[in-house]
Amino acid sequence: MTLHAHRTGVAARDAGGSDAEVGAESSKPMAPAAVDTQFRLPTMPFSAIVGQDDMKSALMIAAVDPTVGGVLVMGDRGTGKSTAVRAMSGLLPPIEVVADCPYGCDPAGAVQCAECAHRDTRAKRRVRTAAVPMVDLPLGATEDRVLGSLDLERALADGVKAFQPGLLARANRGFLYVDEVNLLEDHIVDVLIDVAASGVNIFERDGISVQHPARFVLVGSGNPEEGELRPQLLDRFGLCVEVATPRDIASRVEIVRRRDAFERDPHAFCARWDEEDRRTRDQIVEARKGLGRIEAPTEMLEFAAKLCVALGTDGLRGELTLLRAARALASLCRRPSVETAHLRQAAHMALCHRLRRNPLDETGSHARIDRAVDEHIPYLFDAGSVGIIVQRHHMKFYFGRCDSFCNFLTRRLSS
Repeated sequence: MTLHAHRTGVAARDAGGSDAEVGAESSKPMAPAAVDTQFRLPTMPFSAIVGQDDMKSALMIAAVDPTVGGVLVMGDRGTGKSTAVRAMSGLLPPIEVVADCPYGCDPAGAVQCAECAHRDTRAKRRVRTAAVPMVDLPLGATEDRVLGSLDLERALADGVKAFQPGLLARANRGFLYVDEVNLLEDHIVDVLIDVAASGVNIFERDGISVQHPARFVLVGSGNPEEGELRPQLLDRFGLCVEVATPRDIASRVEIVRRRDAFERDPHAFCARWDEEDRRTRDQIVEARKGLGRIEAPTEMLEFAAKLCVALGTDGLRGELTLLRAARALASLCRRPSVETAHLRQAAHMALCHRLRRNPLDETGSHARIDRAVDEHIPYLFDAGSVGIIVQRHHMKFYFGRCDSFCNFLTRRLSS
């Protein structure tokens, strides 16, 4: 079976309704349909994407540790932002869900919907394996479509009040992707902020009271030239990366060649990249298993705190995100603990969107972070920690950010 066959989401969970009713009202939704009738096109393999290493690293970090808080990808049009996000769904290992739960609750999880929580033992639940949800939130989606709504069909046919789950229910334990997130309507942004902060969707409307888990990784992409992102929503993204159009001829030619081959025969192209994507998937699976064993020495925490103080970030969310991202990188690199190399690579992704704008400083956020990183996070030149970021089989080895590394060496040699 080729990889594109795995790139299908969970079955649609918004059919609404239930067989068991209590009186004339019921807020219990129907179990998901047995057959997924949604139309899906093959997606470009993740490993076939040329360049854009920061974007791919951020997505892999979020796949290893969803508590990082989501990924925001901003940059030029046509740079593979949407392609990379949708390709990520093919790398995520399947998960176990309660078979008749419209929210895809974890059978062994602590956070469950009311219906699953009332079932005392795992033996009473039918468990099935499902793909990790990758749900697209369209710009024109209504609040009812996002939050959920009254099931009008059942209300008219059976005279009962039943809850019809929305996109947030489908995205539980998965990814919620918003393309052109900076153009999203304000009232939808408010909904996302509330649910992303609490992990619970509370529906109080039309005589129905429902609470269900909605823990998802929020992934957004957009072009900054088309509008700014509201600061409240920007702060909810754990990682932020900027992508740009490649300028070297070789990369542009290779991108066009691969995209053309994919469009001519998507199934054959995906088959050629199956092995590379399988290796990347195995790397993510192993990193997830080892994440809990990664230590964060006090020295690394002090480096992170000094960096955030020097940059003037508000609150402690910067340090927490930086630590989680660095730990995920260490697990991807199969290192036993967080090292300075991991902090240096994660610093830009975790902090670039948290800096206050300084009208007297004409340099961009990346240059400010480079200066602070060089000052507060030293390079450690030992055999196990030389700033090499390892992403096996398809991503290059490199010393953190080469520009900051060269600046660091220049200053040290001249002093």
